[in-house]
Amino acid sequence: MSLVARITSLAQRDSMSAIGLGLSAAWLALVLIFWLVTPAAQTEIGGIGRLVAVVGILLPLVLIWTAVALARSIATLRAEAEDMRRSLTLLREFAATRGAPPPAHPEGPARTAPAARPLEGRTTATSSPVPPAAATTRMRPVEPRPTPPAADADEKVTVAPETLIRALNFPDGPDDADAISALRSALKDQSNSRVLRASQDVITLLASHDIYMDDLSPVHAPAEVWRDLAQGARGETVSALGAIREEATEDVVASMLQQDEIFRDAAHHFLRHFDALLSRLIPQLDDDRIATLSQTRSARAFMLLGRVTGIFG
Repeated sequence: MSLVARITSLAQRDSMSAIGLGLSAAWLALVLIFWLVTPAAQTEIGGIGRLVAVVGILLPLVLIWTAVALARSIATLRAEAEDMRRSLTLLREFAATRGAPPPAHPEGPARTAPAARPLEGRTTATSSPVPPAAATTRMRPVEPRPTPPAADADEKVTVAPETLIRALNFPDGPDDADAISALRSALKDQSNSRVLRASQDVITLLASHDIYMDDLSPVHAPAEVWRDLAQGARGETVSALGAIREEATEDVVASMLQQDEIFRDAAHHFLRHFDALLSRLIPQLDDDRIATLSQTRSARAFMLLGRVTGIFG
């Protein structure tokens, strides 16, 4: 409990104690008055009468102080609830700033996703998403590195498809120089920057619930299905893209979408921007590059969320 909540609770408890003392004093005064005004002949009672008299005097006092103790407990619980409400408000405000404190260099736009093994060699559905050596020790997100400022809106920036695909997989760690370079290059384009930031927001929020993209094993979808999606197809036509079939993971994501407003907004924001990116990028890719794109962490997040939200029928 915070200091403010503790002080509030103590003040309320002191007021309850004062009320209890006042009621007890009033009751004892009434008993004394009754004792004084009662004729002497009527005060001579037997043993059972004395017991009843004592119980009659003490029972109201017990009830008064029981009520005081209950009121003090309620005051403490209210103070703790108010303190918790303030903490939740701060957490929501914290999460609204993309779920993490600002990096040490706020002018650098690059942010990285949860680390995992490299993209190379993962262009087929049969490849294992996590090597055996990493099964017991999962790498955590690396600290963001400062990057050059993004280009001006009026400046035309051209990013090679291979570079953008590598950026969509995010660096595997601070030593992944190729991925960091690709990410920096991709972030110079504002459209790519929006997609990459939306992707990392979703991947980070999923990782906070122990859902990691490298743990997912999507079934390979034909390149033609990706092209259909890029051309605007939805429903059963692109159902093969709902290739992540892990019931436990889907249940967790569905619960997050239903109960967590921040995650729900981030997920729909990501789906919208990634879909627009596919419309621009897929026409430039051959089948092999599309297969590589489908194995990136961003594409896996898209397939998982698309399956849960029903985009793929």
